[in-house]
This record gives sequence, C-alpha cells and structure tokens, in this order.
Amino acid sequence: MFKRLATTVIAAFMCLPAAAQTVKIGFVTTLTTPAAVIGEDMVKAVNLAVEHLGGKMAGRDIEMIFEDDAFKPEVGKQKTDKLVKRDDVDFVAGYIWSHVLLASRKTVLDAGKFLISSNAGPSQLAGKACHKNFFSTSWQNDQMAEAMGEVLNQRGVESLYIMVPNYAAGKNMASGVERTFRGRVAGKDLTKWGKDRQLDFSAELAKARASDADGLFIFYPGSAGGAFIKQYQQAGLKDALPLYSVFTVDSIALPKLQAARMQGVLGSKSTMFWSPDLDNPANRRFVRDFRTKHGVYPSFYAAQSYDSIMLIDSALRATGGDLEDADALRAAMQSADYDSVRGSYRYGRNHMPVQNFYLREVVKDANGDWTTRVVSTVFEDHQDSYVGECGL
Repeated sequence: MFKRLATTVIAAFMCLPAAAQTVKIGFVTTLTTPAAVIGEDMVKAVNLAVEHLGGKMAGRDIEMIFEDDAFKPEVGKQKTDKLVKRDDVDFVAGYIWSHVLLASRKTVLDAGKFLISSNAGPSQLAGKACHKNFFSTSWQNDQMAEAMGEVLNQRGVESLYIMVPNYAAGKNMASGVERTFRGRVAGKDLTKWGKDRQLDFSAELAKARASDADGLFIFYPGSAGGAFIKQYQQAGLKDALPLYSVFTVDSIALPKLQAARMQGVLGSKSTMFWSPDLDNPANRRFVRDFRTKHGVYPSFYAAQSYDSIMLIDSALRATGGDLEDADALRAAMQSADYDSVRGSYRYGRNHMPVQNFYLREVVKDANGDWTTRVVSTVFEDHQDSYVGECGL
C-alpha cells in the first residue's frame, strides 16, 4: 500500500503543470553610486513588463533577482557568479556598462545559460567573441554614433570635436562617428571614467572652443551627462559649437535639466533606435503606463530592459514553457517574434538587432515637459559593422 501511495505521489508531482514552476531571471544593473539613476529606471521597466505579463511566462511564475554591480567589473562578475552558481537562474539579463558585461559574460555562457544585454553592446560580442547564447535588446555600441556621423554629413558639418569617456563603450562611440563622418576631426578627448570619473570638463570645453570646429560630439551617460550639459551651457557654446550627442540627453536627465532651466538643451540632437513618440501599440502602452506609475517619460534604458523581458517571454511561449530545450529557446529568440517597443526588428547572425535609427530632437510636449521626438529616419534596417567577424 505504501509503495502504491508513493508511486501515486511521485506521478502527481511529475504531472504538475508549468504553472507550478518558475522561470528565474537574474538582472544585473547599477543600483548604487550616482549611476544608480540608470539602474533604477531599468528596474522600473522590468517590473512593468512583469506586470504586463501578469507575473507569468507560458504558465510559469516569474522570479526576478536583481543584483547591483556597483559600477565595477569585478563586482558585476561576482554578482553574475552568484546568479548562475547559487541561484541557478535560467536567464541573465541587464548590464549597463560594456566593461562589466565583458567581465561577466563567460560565467553565464560557459554554464550554458542565456545572456541578454539590456544595454551594453561592446564590439567584441558583436564580432569575434559572439556566442550562440548571447542576445542584445539594445544595439552595438558603434551604431548610434554611426547614425550621428551620417546626420553630421547631411547637415553639412565639416569639422568635429569629439569628447567621450575612456572605456570600451566610449572608444566604440568615437570609432562609430569617425567611421561614417566624412569631415575633419578637429580634436578628440578621452576623459577619465570609472570610480574616479571626470565630471569637470572646463579644460576640454576650452580646447573644443579653440578648435573652431563646426560641431561637438559627446557620449556621457548617467550623471556625467547632466554635469556636461550644465557646463556646456555655462560656457555659452550653444551657438558657437552646436551639440550632437548619443546616450547623454535622455529621459533621465531631461527632468533635472528642465528644473535647472538649462534651456541650451532644447533643440539639441541625438540619434537612437527608439523614442517615446514611436507610434506602435506596444510603445504606446509602455510609455503610458510608465508615466502613470512614475510621473516621467521612460528612458531608452527602460525601453531596452522592458524588451529583454518580452524577448524571454516570447521564447517560453514558443516552447510551451520548456526550459530544457535550449535549441528551441535560441531559435525562438533569434526570430524576435514579439511586440517590441521599437516596432519590428530582426537579429543578425551575431544576435545584435538589425533595426532603424532615428534623429531625435529635445522638445517641449503639450504639457510643457521636456522630451524627445523623432525628426527623421537616419538608417533603415541597419546592421552593425562587426557582424563579419562573427563565426556563428
């Protein structure tokens, strides 16, 4: 009798539906230091995505585990190790910083798990270090700057001064704009980054003014962007040296810049694959609900993070919730068959998005809030420059 009872109990557990199980997703971002403003926006978007999914993927409960990389590669790797080895998550996503992602990737990929970058897009992972289990829901670092280089050409800019932080993504941004810009680079500064990152740009701005360049290209994410814009306006450079940026003037910085009456940012131009005003059902819902919950526009960091969760959901739906069939999960993610906030896109063989890039302008909305709007499409269906180095 006891044997029959034990057999019945075991069979019952084996027949439990997927709803009794979970999908575990680790998410690494920055939740301390001044850069936490980015990580917090990403977490808000992830939580909104989970809410929109009703807390489930293909009948499985969603368990999110957030970890703080403290803006340090070594800490990011430690937290990634924890997620993979102790928490045994099914997917690892997040990563703002390229140097943190590069330090952490082997832990995830060597364990046979899926790694989804919600922001960082270092050239190595698009090229020679591409991997079948790595996907991006953002872009390859150079692409935004490549789009800006084309904008500069269209606007007749003949000479350019470049300022970027001295780390992997900063170097990618500089190489991206130089790849497509057909004019002359009048000067370039790579400023300190990391725990002792530079926030005083007075010397570099003086050099840029003296260069007589037609424009100034910058990449300063997070709090460094706000510091730069303030000093740029105080230096009175808006008319003398027009500003062209990537990842600097965003929905995180704009409320603070507006509160500080930094009028010089109005009308400034940036390039991006996404904007709050993109008119598709998924984006309208995302922006509306994010603003309702938090009172501000979501940033592109938030948009990419939201899509990371929706990409994972699409894979589980395609496999009926089966987490063991890695080949089927991979094929489903590669198809990008979900309602992205950017609209439809596809993956290149290196699993970097092939997508449109837009020129955006900082404007006031109908309520007087500062935001961005799409001015024009710079590139359609744009593939990154490193895919040829990928052996997949």
